[in-house]
Amino acid sequence: MLLAASVVFVYYTTWAIFLPFFDPSSQIHDLFPPREWAVRLPAFILVVGLTGIGFFIGNTVLKEKRKAAQKARLRTA
Repeated sequence: MLLAASVVFVYYTTWAIFLPFFDPSSQIHDLFPPREWAVRLPAFILVVGLTGIGFFIGNTVLKEKRKAAQKARLRTA
């Protein structure tokens, strides 16, 4: 996993930071997607990740409330 993370970091850093310093006709530009995706892709991943975290927390809170309500019903019965 560390190796994969390192490769992704080097690829993204080269794509987003170093690529503008190369001549547009350079062959290195063929190895990377268009630069606007250097912003769109992380933004999309962030939105999906935060949505997933929100759903997880919301689901956990709802389950805990149901458990608490069920315990309260058992105590009064």
